[in-house]
Amino acid sequence: MKKLKGKHIALIVVGVILVILIALVGYGISTYNNLVGQQESISNAEGQIQNVLQRRSDLIPNLVNTVQGYVDHEEQAIQDVTDARAQMMQAGNTEEQLAADAQVTSALSRLFAIAENYPDLKANENFLSLQEELAGTENRIATERKRYNDAVTEYNRSIRRFPSSIIAGMFGFEQENYFEASEGATSNPVVDFGE
Repeated sequence: MKKLKGKHIALIVVGVILVILIALVGYGISTYNNLVGQQESISNAEGQIQNVLQRRSDLIPNLVNTVQGYVDHEEQAIQDVTDARAQMMQAGNTEEQLAADAQVTSALSRLFAIAENYPDLKANENFLSLQEELAGTENRIATERKRYNDAVTEYNRSIRRFPSSIIAGMFGFEQENYFEASEGATSNPVVDFGE
């Protein structure tokens, strides 16, 4: 009878250990899949940012052509916008895109400030439409950056929390970087109307 009780206890202990192992493996799989899903959300958000930046780049040539028809001696401002757009188109990674994006934003700000000196340009329907589309695109860029940063926050938080940090460490999940405003983004561009 003692032998039978010992076997019964051993089976219970083995059963409990198996249940715990199955629960741990299930948790590990669930955590891994969750982290992969969060990485995909980050990639999707980054793709949306690139999509909106491309939209803005596509609008710039029309804006430049419209402005060129009205301004006589503002070649440098037009060239700055064109050069910044070219840099944006050649950007190979996210950091290069961010740097180019800051230059595009700055160059466009200067161009719009210069346009204030040309009443006929300010009244041009095509210019006004392009200016409105670019403003809407800038709002979309800000929205998509926020979505990206929200996805990064959720992911970074997940890989740092215990016990999911163990799974993240085992499978090489690393923290992602946020989109941050470039240096000087809060200062106004300098526009010189003098010759």
